[in-house]
Amino acid sequence: MDKILAGFGIKKSECSIKPFGSGLINHTWILSNADGDFILQKVNEHVFKKPEDIAWNIEFINAYLKEQAPSYFFVAPIKTVNGRSILFIEGAGYYRLFPFVKGSCSFNVVGNPDQAYEAARQFGLFTKVLSGIDVAQLRITLPSFHDLSLRYRQFLEALEYGNTKRIKEAALLIAELKSHATIADRFEVLKKDPAFKQRVTHHDTKISNVLFDKDNKGLCVIDLDTVMPGYFISDVGDMMRTYLCPVSEEESDFSKIEVRDDYYQAIMKGYLEEMNGELTAAEKGCFFYSGLFMIYMQALRFLTDHLNDDQYYGAKYAGHNFVRAQNQATLLKRLLEKEKVLS
Repeated sequence: MDKILAGFGIKKSECSIKPFGSGLINHTWILSNADGDFILQKVNEHVFKKPEDIAWNIEFINAYLKEQAPSYFFVAPIKTVNGRSILFIEGAGYYRLFPFVKGSCSFNVVGNPDQAYEAARQFGLFTKVLSGIDVAQLRITLPSFHDLSLRYRQFLEALEYGNTKRIKEAALLIAELKSHATIADRFEVLKKDPAFKQRVTHHDTKISNVLFDKDNKGLCVIDLDTVMPGYFISDVGDMMRTYLCPVSEEESDFSKIEVRDDYYQAIMKGYLEEMNGELTAAEKGCFFYSGLFMIYMQALRFLTDHLNDDQYYGAKYAGHNFVRAQNQATLLKRLLEKEKVLS
């Protein structure tokens, strides 16, 4: 830690440092010294194979915002003593340092529709203020992250080469997910539609990636590791997947899974408040589809991993990913039941 902090011009003897947050991917600490509070984070190289690409994207976005939208609140990383935005130490990995936003807070679970609205507005605003950037210059930090076509092909491969016992036991769920293959087919169509634009997309729009002020108003979005070119359905769909239901993907009592109409309306209102003038008519027509897209993809990914003996997500108990897959399949069913009401 002495060498890491020295890379940012900080003496360990002059600060306190302790673990911070509940993130599952990167290791995060809060650091305090006479200059204030900071967030120190180690990038998970098992997930992000090229941390330099993340740093490049953030620098590119920061430079654009300084010139084109200087009033937008953007939490940029603090430079190392060598003027870089990410620090590499042989044998220790990649680290970056951010200022801690005073008076801010974040939530692990959406508490009410107002929070859903604020979060959706912040994610919409983030994409809107970057609408003029050359999105092709952004680097891909997680290849094929939200490629539903690929996830469906991986699902079919798991049916052919996966654990035969698990395939047999999951027959009903397999048939159910196959019956919704038109969701994947639609993604193939929209990818070829020039009305669907590649934009600066966050790709991880859970509520914990928004900072709020003391009045529960959104301040900004954070955790930009997955910012890449993408379609708006990724951001809206991920909000629907994680905000609409009162229980998480870990819930095994599927009777608790429901779609809350007021949260859906809050997401729509907040996102379109910023993005209404940016989205094409064809894109707006796929707002409801966004939820189907993301929930279906996650159901496929969980079931695929279960059939492949939990190689990707791992499992905390026997059948963990099978439960998660059933959970998401149930959420998909609940959302489809609301199509006439919400779309």
